[in-house]
Amino acid sequence: MDVAVTGSSGFIGAPLVAALEEGGHRVRRVVRGRPARPGEVSWNPSAGTIDVEGLAGVDAVVHLAGEGINAKRWTDAQKQRILDSRTRGTRLIAETVAALDPRPSVMLSASAIGFYGDRGDELLTEDSPPGDDFLAEVCAAWEGAARPAVAAGIRTAFLRTGIVLDPSGGALAKMLPLFKLGLGGRLGGDQWWSWISLADEVHAIIHLLLVDVAGPVNLTAPNPVTNAELTRSLGAVLRRPTVVPVPRLGPQLLLGRELAQSLLYSSARIAPTRLDASGYRFRHRDLDAALRSMLTRPTG
Repeated sequence: MDVAVTGSSGFIGAPLVAALEEGGHRVRRVVRGRPARPGEVSWNPSAGTIDVEGLAGVDAVVHLAGEGINAKRWTDAQKQRILDSRTRGTRLIAETVAALDPRPSVMLSASAIGFYGDRGDELLTEDSPPGDDFLAEVCAAWEGAARPAVAAGIRTAFLRTGIVLDPSGGALAKMLPLFKLGLGGRLGGDQWWSWISLADEVHAIIHLLLVDVAGPVNLTAPNPVTNAELTRSLGAVLRRPTVVPVPRLGPQLLLGRELAQSLLYSSARIAPTRLDASGYRFRHRDLDAALRSMLTRPTG
């Protein structure tokens, strides 16, 4: 396949591009600014511009780009930037591919399990209604911005991704230094953290390029855990104590109250119903095995 990827240099995008190329697919990296190497396509979501000719003949689009949720403390201006970066970029790419002739057959557009909001112990599937907090509103608008692609008959799936775990970046990379020092502890503890390994995130995206699935798809492992369970598991794999809980005041001072609540203390117990039904075979179904795979190496 000839696949265009936005966010191609990011935590998920970079290994996705590598895996696609390893699998024999041609990748067109959609990048900001002037292309620096062959196969790059220029765009500027803020200005509403994109190199349409650079996308001619593309078979599929994976849209991952957007302002980081936790890049900065949440002010009204930063929250608007987060919303705009997701909706403007998504609308631009969706309108562009909808107008291509021929059109790509599939568009996979990033979203997040933030769609569901803070839901306690409720088991959530793709059929569950949205939440009512800021991130839920962002995710709903984010998915809605891809309507031009849907209306054009392009098979469009929304990647409602959970907490992506890998030591190379994301949440796990931020947690590891403290845990390795024996200073890691639970954050609250009872809230559900629905996770997925980076390897499964990448291979699930490739799987969804090839199978006939549209609409929202939860990209999470089949066995979500609570924050307390994740804390215990990570400590056990690293052979470090995790007995002292982290007071809420610390993250609130660092991130701000609203961001800390949404990022760390919100609870979403997610089932990957459609991904499972599509025949995807998880590499990491259980957290303990996933962390051991990521963080330990065979000896001898």
